[in-house]
Amino acid sequence: FQNFVSNLAQVALEHKGGIEELKSAKYPQNGKTVEEELTDLIATIGENMVLRRNAMLEVSQGAVVSYLHNAVTENTGRIGALVALESAGNEAQLQELGRKIAMHIAATSPQSATIEELDDEIVNKEREILSEQARQSARPAEVIEKMVEGRIRKFYEQVVLNEQEFVMNPELKIKDLIAQAAKDMGADIKLKGFIRFALGEGIEKEEKDFASEVAEQLGK
Repeated sequence: FQNFVSNLAQVALEHKGGIEELKSAKYPQNGKTVEEELTDLIATIGENMVLRRNAMLEVSQGAVVSYLHNAVTENTGRIGALVALESAGNEAQLQELGRKIAMHIAATSPQSATIEELDDEIVNKEREILSEQARQSARPAEVIEKMVEGRIRKFYEQVVLNEQEFVMNPELKIKDLIAQAAKDMGADIKLKGFIRFALGEGIEKEEKDFASEVAEQLGK
């Protein structure tokens, strides 16, 4: 399974497509498609497996840096983060900066790189919750509005990468860390994007308590 995942990552990198394109791509060494190899692997291992997601980052100049947390083998782990830094700056310094940011992403799980990129639906939902909480204070409307805006700024600091406090130095926000590195290098640095995958996230699991499970079994 681990060998399959490692090979699959390389195939995905070479083809740059989505899941459907990946399924029809040639698997290394045996000439089968990825989907055919997966079908054979399911029969061999005896466990169902599904190609669920993949993603890719690239830059025209700069560095794409990865970090794996809880690695089980080389290039395979429970949490993975990628960071794309567009820059003409020093490659080694960009790699070091990117690794620090990737480690930060693995730890904090930001939802977007910038405030502008944050999903409006997420912001509106949070604003509704904060507005309802503020209204319970029975303060004047203009005061409530200021309270909500202040709490929205705090919300951004929790979920937006650029606004988060750097875990290795909370005195710096990530955007300040990047600006400082750009100044030291003498070259602009743009955070082009990031990806964070964690094992099992996005899979809905039906939760039942023990009593319900027993009752269900007795009813059969």
